[in-house]
Amino acid sequence: MSDLLIQPIGLLATCAGEGEAQTRLDLVPDAAVLVREGRVAFAGPAAALPRVDASVRRIDARGRLVTPGFVDAHTHLVFAGERANEFALRNQGASYLEIAAAGGGIASTVAATRAASEDELVALARPRLRRLLAQGVTTAEVKSGYGLSLESELKMLRAIQRLDAEGPIALVPTLLAAHALPPELASDREAYVRRCIEEIVPAVAEAHLARFCDAFVEQGAFTAAEARRILGAAKARGLTPRLHVDQLTGGKGAELAAELGAATADHLENVSPSGIAALARAGVTAVLVPASTWFLRQGAYAPGRALADAGVNLALGTNVNPGSAMSESFALTLSLACLGCGLSPAEALYAATAGGARALGLPDRGRIAPGLRADVVVHACRTVEHLPYHAATSHAERVIIGGEVAFEAELDLCG
Repeated sequence: MSDLLIQPIGLLATCAGEGEAQTRLDLVPDAAVLVREGRVAFAGPAAALPRVDASVRRIDARGRLVTPGFVDAHTHLVFAGERANEFALRNQGASYLEIAAAGGGIASTVAATRAASEDELVALARPRLRRLLAQGVTTAEVKSGYGLSLESELKMLRAIQRLDAEGPIALVPTLLAAHALPPELASDREAYVRRCIEEIVPAVAEAHLARFCDAFVEQGAFTAAEARRILGAAKARGLTPRLHVDQLTGGKGAELAAELGAATADHLENVSPSGIAALARAGVTAVLVPASTWFLRQGAYAPGRALADAGVNLALGTNVNPGSAMSESFALTLSLACLGCGLSPAEALYAATAGGARALGLPDRGRIAPGLRADVVVHACRTVEHLPYHAATSHAERVIIGGEVAFEAELDLCG
């Protein structure tokens, strides 16, 4: 792997600073980035760049904005089937919970995913990953949870493993068997909880197919007590807990995440002030997925402003899935993090990079600094503010992953 020089950079956001949001971005004008063996060797003012051999590969950044690659900290991008009919029903007034109670929702995707082969799941996910890549995403978390049986959950996680090996986006797998009750055990909750604890979690851990274990705590899904048991078993097997909480109703899910020492509490549209305080005390990352609020027409976005003011680490996720957020647009997520959740553009960018890397336990990315993995995006704009301001529009012109160009397009300069 040869060296790579990215220059001239009009504005470099290393996201490697400390303190307040703008300071954490560590903005460097007239900058350069040098990559050696897939890692950052230099990132700073062009005037301080060490002597570089004339034969080094070069990317002409044309005075544009350069940031770390985006870390999508919450996705469900491996699935089969679609739920466009539910989209139509919601636009006629049906709620997410009403559709689920009538046999739609997650159960619909479970049926299609169970029927699909592992090869089919891989093939279906590839174009979704390509769309994420074109948005500047270089690392993405991916959940299972549409299998809800030992065989099908393992099948989904093997598909994620294969997609990670194919690249170029690095994938972080999460077991989400506690997503919903499977149809065959809809009337026997305890039997499925025991199956998760005694069969699914041990098999996944033994096969090293997941890094995290998640649970959906909500009306019609799992109770706090059930999630506590499942995640306790997962933690004992070496899987780090995560939680979907306080999404459709407020149920002290954030407090549960703090109690369990979860890596993240995701959604949080209905989190309470006491829940925010609990997350801050416990050091739990809040993963905001505002596209779901927009897609489901819920109205209330997660209180990003209150979470940030409380000192909670924030991350962002597209939540791409067939029911509540059918979009791979990370640009839309950035815009809604500001417009809906109340973040500043600087806070949104930090959450999309360093904050997401922290959520996934990946200290080698999300920032541009010597020694870190060279995941870098050249954007066809000049300022950080333009990324969310130019709503739902991706400006990713060059996407570099591990020092190699993974995506490129000729885009007109905006802003």
